[in-house]
Amino acid sequence: MSTQPLQGLTILDLGQYISAPLAGQNFADMGAQVIKIEPLHGEQARNIGLFGDTMVEACNRGKTSCALDLSTEEGRATFYDMAATADVVIHNFLPRTAVKLGVDWSTLSQRFPQLICGVVSGFGRLGPHAGSPGLDIMAQAEFGVLGLTGEADGEPQRVGFAVADVLASHALTSGVLAAVVARDRDGHGSLVETSLMEATVHAQGAQWAEYAMTGQAPTRKGNGQPHAAPAAEVITVNGSSFVLSAYTDAKWTALCKAIGREDLLGDDKFATNRCRVENRPALLEAITNALSGMSAVAAVDMLRESGIVCGLIRTLDEIREDPDLQASGMLSEVESSAGERLLLPTLPVVFNGERGDSTQGAPPVGAGIRVTN
Repeated sequence: MSTQPLQGLTILDLGQYISAPLAGQNFADMGAQVIKIEPLHGEQARNIGLFGDTMVEACNRGKTSCALDLSTEEGRATFYDMAATADVVIHNFLPRTAVKLGVDWSTLSQRFPQLICGVVSGFGRLGPHAGSPGLDIMAQAEFGVLGLTGEADGEPQRVGFAVADVLASHALTSGVLAAVVARDRDGHGSLVETSLMEATVHAQGAQWAEYAMTGQAPTRKGNGQPHAAPAAEVITVNGSSFVLSAYTDAKWTALCKAIGREDLLGDDKFATNRCRVENRPALLEAITNALSGMSAVAAVDMLRESGIVCGLIRTLDEIREDPDLQASGMLSEVESSAGERLLLPTLPVVFNGERGDSTQGAPPVGAGIRVTN
């Protein structure tokens, strides 16, 4: 397999913001020809300042831009000419908008029976909110993320990036690729749908299992896992912080030996995982005190040598210099639509030990085709 397994596949990407465009970028990174079809003034994210500019640059590498006015007969005719030879159309329009622009599944499937159409919505298409707009923060709020994130006695906290959008983009990528396999087998196109709702709920499978098994809905509890300790604990020493997990009996033993506190193994307060959960404050105090003479970097290095899962809490400027990330080649310098050189993450998949070339950045509006009348 080459680093371009989707070479020969043509995707028409009508997406806006993140969820659909990021799926389109996934296809481009794997070798597909992806044509970003956007209004003459550019997709909505191009017109909201830095917040939108970052979305454009992060989700549209490797595409060609085609500027069309789909509200006109000429624009739709050009789009249909392109769709006649394309494999996939993706978008995240509201249902009524898709119908208005002539890119809804009913219209496309009648014209192009072999075409695959991939759609991301906010709430799915069957429920009472099927026609409502949905952005990432809505999904984080409505479908559990904010309810699970933050301190127990504090206000809910959003995840610091558009997690629902990203989850939906990868769900759409998987679904479309499955539809391509099916189309190649039986010759028929299909409609592939996902939503911010479904992608977000799916990602919380373990929390749903906990709810089903205990009858109690999980709630915000801050750092640490509610049913294991030490697990996902934040340890702060000398002004810097790291996380560690060592909740199995074997790892707990290894941790106690590594920090020079083998006496904790004979302490009834920490004898079992359940005991450690019940006595978490005392547990964390003991671990922190034992490491207080070290820096966070030294503590992590020492604990890793003992097989303890741990990691420094870092910012992007620190992560950029990480030797593992640099060795992976995942960060690539690309040229932005404004001509700037940007260091951006590329596809998180490697084929046969090789990573694809992702140096082409997001295209300017209409750089490929521009139909103005």
